[in-house]
Amino acid sequence: MTKLTFDKTFCSPEAILECGQIFRFSPFAEGYFVVSRDKAAYIYEKGPDTVIECEDGDYFFNFFDLGRDYGKIYKDVLSFGIPAVTEAAKTARGIRILNQDGEETMYSFIISQNNNIPRIKKIIERICDALGENREFLGRKYRAFPTSSELAGKDAAFYRSLGAGYRDEFLAKTALRVSREGLGGLDDLATPELKKELATYPGIGPKVADCVALFGFHRTDSFPVDTWMEKVYREDFHGKLTDRKKINEYFTEVFGNLSGIVQQYLFYAKRGM
Repeated sequence: MTKLTFDKTFCSPEAILECGQIFRFSPFAEGYFVVSRDKAAYIYEKGPDTVIECEDGDYFFNFFDLGRDYGKIYKDVLSFGIPAVTEAAKTARGIRILNQDGEETMYSFIISQNNNIPRIKKIIERICDALGENREFLGRKYRAFPTSSELAGKDAAFYRSLGAGYRDEFLAKTALRVSREGLGGLDDLATPELKKELATYPGIGPKVADCVALFGFHRTDSFPVDTWMEKVYREDFHGKLTDRKKINEYFTEVFGNLSGIVQQYLFYAKRGM
């Protein structure tokens, strides 16, 4: 057992997990039980600290991005001097952008489109229950996220039976392609090229491509625009654009390599978490 301890000021379990970047987590004891691929961790606050208990310390040190100075990032965000961003950052400064597995993130956000978080989580768990290997941590049983080869072994009807709806074909076809090609070639692409390539997979449009780039490849120059971000743009930035692509371009031009972090601050604060 490994215990990682970190100042909770810039490492809040609630802010990290409830900001829309991950779906495989649930309340557990005094905090949360988090699953990534075939590994699990227990994250909770204790006094001034956040504690992460796990069996693979190196994996979760990287997963929770503990080697990055979010205190500096926070100051850099405040330096924009934009009131809406400053207030959101103060509310959400405990967020860290997770280093998630690219394949798991891809499937998760294909499922997320036109969906709500409770339903997304249920669909993902049904897929894991059906195909994932049994695991156990701290007395709690869970299932690993299936490999692309395991996912590719099932057709659209299988995913439809688990509640995926119209996303069934997207999951089946994307799994088949990833199982054949892998995703290794995507890591070396610049962010614009990465997002273009992601958009060639069934079920991945511009918003999902931004999410996968940000949450699965840690491209913080990505800014996913959904209904909440349109609301932020209209209400807090008093913007007049209506095209999501142009709204995305507006935000990334302003915030550059901090775009994804600002997006998460704004998203979390706007939802009133």
